[in-house]
Amino acid sequence: MSVTTLDLDDSVLQKVLTLSGVRTKKDAVNLALHEYAERHERIAALEYYSEMGKDWDYESWKALHDREKAGLE
Repeated sequence: MSVTTLDLDDSVLQKVLTLSGVRTKKDAVNLALHEYAERHERIAALEYYSEMGKDWDYESWKALHDREKAGLE
Protein backbone atom coordinates (compact mmCIF):
# COMPACT_ATOMS: atom_id res chain seq x y z
CA MET A 1 0.00 0.00 0.00
CA SER A 2 1.42 3.37 -0.93
CA VAL A 3 0.73 6.81 0.49
CA THR A 4 -0.19 9.31 -2.21
CA THR A 5 -1.49 12.86 -2.23
CA LEU A 6 -4.31 13.40 -4.73
CA ASP A 7 -6.35 16.36 -5.91
CA LEU A 8 -9.86 14.94 -6.17
CA ASP A 9 -12.99 16.33 -7.77
CA ASP A 10 -15.10 16.83 -4.64
CA SER A 11 -18.44 16.58 -6.44
CA VAL A 12 -17.55 13.25 -8.05
CA LEU A 13 -16.08 11.99 -4.79
CA GLN A 14 -19.33 12.86 -3.01
CA LYS A 15 -21.32 10.96 -5.65
CA VAL A 16 -19.13 7.88 -5.15
CA LEU A 17 -19.52 8.11 -1.38
CA THR A 18 -23.29 8.47 -1.68
CA LEU A 19 -23.84 5.79 -4.33
CA SER A 20 -21.49 3.19 -2.91
CA GLY A 21 -22.16 3.65 0.78
CA VAL A 22 -18.47 3.69 1.65
CA ARG A 23 -17.53 6.07 4.41
CA THR A 24 -14.03 7.29 3.66
CA LYS A 25 -12.29 8.97 0.75
CA LYS A 26 -9.70 6.20 0.80
CA ASP A 27 -12.39 3.52 0.42
CA ALA A 28 -14.09 5.51 -2.35
CA VAL A 29 -10.86 5.87 -4.35
CA ASN A 30 -9.95 2.20 -3.85
CA LEU A 31 -13.44 1.13 -4.90
CA ALA A 32 -13.26 3.29 -8.03
CA LEU A 33 -9.84 1.88 -8.93
CA HIS A 34 -11.03 -1.72 -8.47
CA GLU A 35 -14.15 -1.13 -10.55
CA TYR A 36 -12.13 0.57 -13.29
CA ALA A 37 -9.66 -2.34 -13.48
CA GLU A 38 -12.41 -4.97 -13.42
CA ARG A 39 -14.40 -3.18 -16.13
CA HIS A 40 -11.40 -3.10 -18.44
CA GLU A 41 -10.62 -6.77 -17.71
CA ARG A 42 -14.22 -7.65 -18.67
CA ILE A 43 -13.95 -5.59 -21.86
CA ALA A 44 -10.71 -7.37 -22.79
CA ALA A 45 -12.34 -10.76 -22.12
CA LEU A 46 -15.37 -9.86 -24.24
CA GLU A 47 -13.13 -8.76 -27.10
CA TYR A 48 -11.06 -11.95 -26.80
CA TYR A 49 -14.05 -14.31 -26.79
CA SER A 50 -15.91 -12.42 -29.50
CA GLU A 51 -12.83 -12.76 -31.71
CA MET A 52 -12.64 -16.49 -30.92
CA GLY A 53 -16.32 -16.98 -31.67
CA LYS A 54 -16.28 -15.09 -34.93
CA ASP A 55 -15.77 -18.25 -36.99
CA TRP A 56 -17.73 -20.58 -34.73
CA ASP A 57 -20.19 -22.84 -36.54
CA TYR A 58 -23.11 -24.00 -34.40
CA GLU A 59 -24.32 -26.68 -36.81
CA SER A 60 -20.91 -28.37 -37.02
CA TRP A 61 -20.51 -28.18 -33.25
CA LYS A 62 -23.98 -29.61 -32.70
CA ALA A 63 -23.34 -32.51 -35.08
CA LEU A 64 -20.02 -33.31 -33.37
CA HIS A 65 -21.66 -33.02 -29.94
CA ASP A 66 -24.50 -35.35 -30.94
CA ARG A 67 -22.02 -37.92 -32.32
CA GLU A 68 -19.96 -37.75 -29.12
CA LYS A 69 -23.09 -38.25 -27.01
CA ALA A 70 -24.04 -41.26 -29.08
CA GLY A 71 -20.55 -42.71 -28.58
CA LEU A 72 -19.66 -42.44 -32.24
CA GLU A 73 -16.59 -40.20 -31.73
